[in-house]
Amino acid sequence: MHDAVSRTTYSPHLRGRDDEIGALRAALDSVLRGEGTCVLLEGASGTGKSGLLTRLDELAGAAGFDVLWVRADELDQYAPLAALHSAVQGSAAPARGAPDATGDRRLWLLDGITDALEERSQRAPVAVLVDDAQWADPATLFALRTLPGRLAAYRVLWVIAVRSDAERADVTRMSRVLRDRGAQGLTLGPLPAAALGQLATDVLGAAPTPALSRLLDGSAGNPFLAIELLRSLRDADAVGFHGGTATPLTREIPAGFRRSVQERLDRLPEDARHLLQIGSVLGRAFDLGTVARMLGRPVGGLLSAVDAVMRAQLLVSAGRRFAFRHDLIRQAVHDELPLPVRVALHRDAADALREGGGDRAEIAWHLVLAGGTVDDASLHTLTTAVRELSRTVPGSAADLARQAADLLPAHDARRVELLTNAAELLGWTRRVTEALELVDATICDGPAPAQEAALRLVGGEIHQAAGDDAAAMAHLERALELPDLPEDLRVRLLKAKATAHIHRREIAAAEETDTGLVEAAYRSADPAVVVSAMVFQSQTAFYRGRLSRALELAEHSALRAATTADGLRLRPPRIPALWLAIALVSSDRLEDTARVLREGRRSAESLGLGWSLPHWHACQAIALLEGGALDDAAVEAEACLTVAGELETARAVPLARAVLALVDTARGDVAQAGAHLRAATAATPGATPYGPWTALAHARVLQAQGRGTAAAEALGAFHSGDRTAWLLSLPPGHWPALARTALRGGDRATAGAVAAVVHTLAEENGDQGVVLAVRDHIDGLLHDDPVALRAAVAGHGLDGRLPALAAAHEDLGALLAATRGRTDEAVAALEEAARLTAASGAVHDHERVRRLLRDLGVRAAGMPRRAAATSGWESLTESELKVVPLVAEGLTNRAIADRLYVSVHTVNTHLKHVFTKLGINTRVELTRLVVERARSGTDRP
Repeated sequence: MHDAVSRTTYSPHLRGRDDEIGALRAALDSVLRGEGTCVLLEGASGTGKSGLLTRLDELAGAAGFDVLWVRADELDQYAPLAALHSAVQGSAAPARGAPDATGDRRLWLLDGITDALEERSQRAPVAVLVDDAQWADPATLFALRTLPGRLAAYRVLWVIAVRSDAERADVTRMSRVLRDRGAQGLTLGPLPAAALGQLATDVLGAAPTPALSRLLDGSAGNPFLAIELLRSLRDADAVGFHGGTATPLTREIPAGFRRSVQERLDRLPEDARHLLQIGSVLGRAFDLGTVARMLGRPVGGLLSAVDAVMRAQLLVSAGRRFAFRHDLIRQAVHDELPLPVRVALHRDAADALREGGGDRAEIAWHLVLAGGTVDDASLHTLTTAVRELSRTVPGSAADLARQAADLLPAHDARRVELLTNAAELLGWTRRVTEALELVDATICDGPAPAQEAALRLVGGEIHQAAGDDAAAMAHLERALELPDLPEDLRVRLLKAKATAHIHRREIAAAEETDTGLVEAAYRSADPAVVVSAMVFQSQTAFYRGRLSRALELAEHSALRAATTADGLRLRPPRIPALWLAIALVSSDRLEDTARVLREGRRSAESLGLGWSLPHWHACQAIALLEGGALDDAAVEAEACLTVAGELETARAVPLARAVLALVDTARGDVAQAGAHLRAATAATPGATPYGPWTALAHARVLQAQGRGTAAAEALGAFHSGDRTAWLLSLPPGHWPALARTALRGGDRATAGAVAAVVHTLAEENGDQGVVLAVRDHIDGLLHDDPVALRAAVAGHGLDGRLPALAAAHEDLGALLAATRGRTDEAVAALEEAARLTAASGAVHDHERVRRLLRDLGVRAAGMPRRAAATSGWESLTESELKVVPLVAEGLTNRAIADRLYVSVHTVNTHLKHVFTKLGINTRVELTRLVVERARSGTDRP
């Protein structure tokens, strides 16, 4: 939106900051060693933060750094990431192709900046200097609290200057998060008297007398105010010089800084004063053409005014704009304007910017500050700005929508629409409570039935996103009871209600909600409506146990969505390819899941569907867990948690935590599994769509602790609601574990109920070999039938689900050993189970199988050294070993992700593990270790 402000030191020399300069030198040295470093520079306005950044710029440039300046402005509230993009990528426009206008661009923008900084840091160390971060827009604050962690292994120095008295909650949160993640804090306090004396010598050319030093005490150690005081005395000829000293000719301190600035304004020509006053209304940096339009003069007619204010050192050049030399000067000029004048000038500024084709967000800012009633053109500008902001900073868009609503009469229908939009936007952020309170408050104002229904739809969708489907259902049912609803709104409410039923695994209720919606959808000319109907039908068919039909519909919906220009936006939000991947995991086509996930995730990223990324990682974790790739499953689950944390969304968190609990249980780390399980159940209140996953994880943890009866009781939720839908929430490879856990806990009824559901599924899906193998497996467990278990072994051997195959071998071997003693077949089955559990790194399961073999007098091999190691090269997984040499080649994380066909968040997680296992912190250290190993002839553990 605007150019970076020129780097101007606000004092003749930087005095009294030797310790801080030393700390910044040390930070530069850390980055030169390859360690990403972050420094949080805090202090009151005028304490020299900008001066320190300017000094750091000089030091960094001398050390070979690529120095990038980012300076925030009040207008940045409605220009998300503009200054950061301009600094990093050379313009305010993103470098990569943008998703369409309806996309959620938050992660997309963040990824673009990450990629650019990775590439720049490969060529030279980078210093990102951020000034006035207290003015930064929420998207930039989101980036500033996220990027230092993402780029910790790169040669990037972050120095973020922020006012210590900033009152914005998101600014405070940024500072707290950065400190919690290891950022160094530097707080600029008042200058000591000796430093103030040095400043006086710099400004006046003579040492201060004790009398002048006493006057300087009035600056409270603030260097900027001290310099302004000295300049005021000098310009007023109120300083006497004698014998190399300077003494005041008056004992009175000039009346306050604001008065001092006003006195300097009074000495300026009239046109120069008007230039500064209008500039103070336009913001920290402003365009001279806008000032000329507001004054009704040509730009050439302002040249003498520009010359006067530049000579007075009140403005500096800021690229194609002018900027106040310090924000305190702008604030002083602005605050001296009477309120009615400021309001009128903001309205004139909006008109002048509109006339000159200015940015809508900037115009909207002035309209809000002007207040009063708005005309249709102004309201159009505001609503358009809200829509554009919603793609990147939904929180700012929501605030603007609420401010615009306040400009309309209480019962204006457009006001309710703006507040409804604001609530929806707040629901996309962490401000869920605020969003729901806004919904309730607006409903209490007594809107028309259709408007209340729209508000309740927003409330329902917010509750759905938070995982509280019961509260969502309450809103949706109340909305559907309201009279005279438009048909399109009623359809949206019914679709949301049907989706809520599916989330709650109430499939019959979801089907009853249909009431002809699917049939009507297929007649629609809107492809999004058709695809939405396909996904709904696929989901209901799936949870009814018609897997082949569900898969067919899922494939058709994904194909149609993929061949539609610019993709589709379904309401409620769903992605057909993601649903297809979930359906594939439960079919005989497990191997196709990886391809669908890889292609679908890339498409979702390119379309700006950032909200879906945690779900892609979670689904990938499920598929990998089902295939027995425990290490990679854990990495994808961790990536899910990382992205969910960045997006501040919680819906996929219980699933990722449950997967991690299952992985850790299999690895033998029951304590860590319990921690993940507690986090899973605390992530979202009440029942969640991932209840079966947390129940399974809970049972596995209890069983690993030797609490068999409690483990069986943990599966009690299976008996509530639709058992088929509950079971199908888990991939087939986990179904035998449910029966086994129930039997070991003495609950034969639950095991029989699981078997009954699986038999029904086998009858319906005879073409799905995985279902038949699971049926045989459970029958073998339930009836101690070795024939059925042999059939299960044969069936599982065809579908690539190694944990299920290992379990079938173990169950067969254990049964044969218990009924017939030691036999060759029992030993062979258990040895194969031991081999498979060792290959997947399932330490706990492997040790259990080895105990069975020892009971038979057979000594089984232990876990491979790699699986048993927890640090050093031997502990690196196969996937980590693929990443390491690519880092040594100098590839960025994005390039590595593209090379390996994985997400950049997956690469980040792999590298985090590599650093931890090798006891290093940087890519430089990793590259050095790789080179040393190559020289020694050991390039693999």
